[in-house]
Amino acid sequence: MEEVNWLNRTEMLIGKESISKLHNSNIVVFGLGGVGSYVVEGLARSGIGNITLVDKDIVDITNINRQVIADTETIGKNKVDVEKSRICKINPSINILPIKEFLNKDNIEKIMKKAGNLVSDNLENSLDCNYTNNNTTIRIDYVVDAIDTVSSKLEIIKYCYNNNIKIISCMGTGNKLDASKFEITDIYKTSVCPLAKVIRKELRKLNINHLKVLYSKEEPIKTNMSTPASISFVPSVAGLLIAGEVIRELM
Repeated sequence: MEEVNWLNRTEMLIGKESISKLHNSNIVVFGLGGVGSYVVEGLARSGIGNITLVDKDIVDITNINRQVIADTETIGKNKVDVEKSRICKINPSINILPIKEFLNKDNIEKIMKKAGNLVSDNLENSLDCNYTNNNTTIRIDYVVDAIDTVSSKLEIIKYCYNNNIKIISCMGTGNKLDASKFEITDIYKTSVCPLAKVIRKELRKLNINHLKVLYSKEEPIKTNMSTPASISFVPSVAGLLIAGEVIRELM
């Protein structure tokens, strides 16, 4: 009986050539929260061969309502380690580089160089989910910014803009209930979203004239709390929409 590849249904949809492109692609995901964890899920289940995960946080009990890596057994564990373990169970031959750091202007160069050293050429000959070779450098095909801190978002955006690296940045998904209001567009075409407004202002100062983003046209729900409210079906949809946009561009 012929063995069926786990990506058989995907290959039926996009073809062998696209499967090969995804297998050899190298993606960096910053932030493994409600959005980022679903971005990684979508990328891994689509056959992406190389992913760098950047997040300093641990899983908290309040993450369970919206983060795919959060459950009663992962509370207190490093998000990058939990995510790596999960993704390796989906695709044991994937290259995963977990980086437990909070991104800032002092370490972004180091992080991106590490990500650029993730090897894809010998994927089929390696069963090690963290197989790296610092002597071999491949391109970074796409960066996903799924973090909340404005200063860190700007560092990622600046680096990608200056180095001609494709990036998609997620705007605010908190205090929202209608996932159908998400849209992928340029930052300068956004409205409503408070975070997008801040980012637009800062990018003008930096003379950065374009940035692909996912944002919501839904007016934020007022809660009178400093911490954004959230629900399971909003950030997850945002994450999968971003994953889909990355996959389609790579093909």
